[in-house]
Amino acid sequence: MSSEKPQGPLERELRRLSSVSSLGDLTQRQRTVLTFFAILAAIIGVYTVLYNVGMRRLEGDDYTLFRSFQTVINTMTTTGYGGDSPWQTPIMNVFVVWMQLSGVVIGFVTLRILIIPLFERAPVVLDEQLTEKSDHVVVCEYGRGRDVLLDEFERIGIEYVLVDSDKEEAIGLSNRGYAVIDGDPTDVETLERASIEDASLVISDAGDRNTSVALTAHQCNEDVRVVCLTDTPDRREALERAGVDRVVCPPSLIGRQLAEKASTDFDLSGSTDVLGENTVVREVVVRRDGPLHDTPVGATPIVEDPRLTLVAAWIDGELRIPPGPNDRLTPNAVLVVVGDAESFEGIRGGTANVQSTVTHADVIVAGVGVAGEAAIGQLPERADPTTIDVRDDPATDVVGDASTPDVLERAGIGEATALLLTIDNDDAALLATAVARSLTDTIEILVRVTDAESVPKAFGAGADYALSEQRTTARTLAADVFGESVINPVGQIRIIRTPATPFVGRTLSSSEEDSDRGWVLLGVERNGTFRTDDSVEVGNEDSVVVAGTDAAIQNFERRTDSAR
Repeated sequence: MSSEKPQGPLERELRRLSSVSSLGDLTQRQRTVLTFFAILAAIIGVYTVLYNVGMRRLEGDDYTLFRSFQTVINTMTTTGYGGDSPWQTPIMNVFVVWMQLSGVVIGFVTLRILIIPLFERAPVVLDEQLTEKSDHVVVCEYGRGRDVLLDEFERIGIEYVLVDSDKEEAIGLSNRGYAVIDGDPTDVETLERASIEDASLVISDAGDRNTSVALTAHQCNEDVRVVCLTDTPDRREALERAGVDRVVCPPSLIGRQLAEKASTDFDLSGSTDVLGENTVVREVVVRRDGPLHDTPVGATPIVEDPRLTLVAAWIDGELRIPPGPNDRLTPNAVLVVVGDAESFEGIRGGTANVQSTVTHADVIVAGVGVAGEAAIGQLPERADPTTIDVRDDPATDVVGDASTPDVLERAGIGEATALLLTIDNDDAALLATAVARSLTDTIEILVRVTDAESVPKAFGAGADYALSEQRTTARTLAADVFGESVINPVGQIRIIRTPATPFVGRTLSSSEEDSDRGWVLLGVERNGTFRTDDSVEVGNEDSVVVAGTDAAIQNFERRTDSAR
């Protein structure tokens, strides 16, 4: 390794000038610098001669040229000139003042022509701005909203280093406080600068270079886990053979989530017998400017009302049954609530956007790309999807632009209960949302957008539910750091009534504390009356009403059978 001392910008510039063999080799910048020095030397020379002559003839002091040169430098740099003062003649006083003023002007010119450009051209070493990293994530060439991903990491305390081959982008992100270095992630040296030997995970979004990044990462650290992002799910097997531990396809991811939201509903067959005639299931939608935005679940009026029971919540595309009291409600969150009809009227003014749950049997999917195919594959058979796409393809039922009223009407928007917009262009998706909403107020519109900032626009256009590909992917990757799965098909949510034997003698609140995160106790049925007050003590003759996914309810039934 070279032991040569690091050079500053001025030293580098002078070294470059000294290496020039002829004037023809000079750059425009070097010509400007040399011209500046020549003019400066000429001015100092003229001032020295004039001052020497003036002192001898006007002041009567016979100075050497070197003494005059020193005085001129002291005067022009304003570092001191008292040794020769006071001057007796007006001409010498005016001349000295002129040298002072010109010195100030030359100082500013020096900054503008020489000093500032030198430091502007100085290379920025981003590595020097990184703190020591260990057990961190190395993110390579991420192009799906860097701010969204890095903000998500910082929000939950994940250490990371972003590697970006675009130096200007890297400098911009570093100036905003992100941990970033510039370089090619397929080079061993670059990944070593990111401390990959101490990293726990590598995330690569490098397109065709994903395989090279994965192989380079394992060359540096054979134990590091690698996650690759791709827009083409058919590359999964090839990437896994190259050592990639997980392949994430964001379009498929968001398509499945939209379909899951559209197809996950409550099994209300016989619900009157289970919940009673006056008990209903409702969805409460959280809007960005609404009173529930950024509120912890435990502090909502829904949880505080003893007549209402919060069953589940869709938060950032994830279904949580039940949500935790500290989970914050983000814009676009949907709360699934059970209670008597009158209690919903009481909270409607404080929460707004209370709507009935719908079982979708007639669904339109607009955009039969990767996201659309994933959505169709996730829908249950009863959904009977009708597809729209601009391409004439065997998988397309209606060929045309989904933002055209005629196309939507040919697809049966008047009879459909849900419209899934999986178009891969935000502007087109927003326009199609507005057109669809203008045709009907009853259909539920679920929209895929790429940019996180387009989510509120989708609501403004008339969407009932919108997911950002940037935000959804960021949350998925953040969960992967902790080895948690975000996307799990949840199936249908069921409500059942079962004997209360395992809970006898306990209150509803104490029983809920022991429940797993897949089901929730809604209340107690006693003598034909459904009661939800947390203080109600469960008796021998009571029944309990439980809600959860198919799998969770099956687990609950096995547990209670064992307890009985």
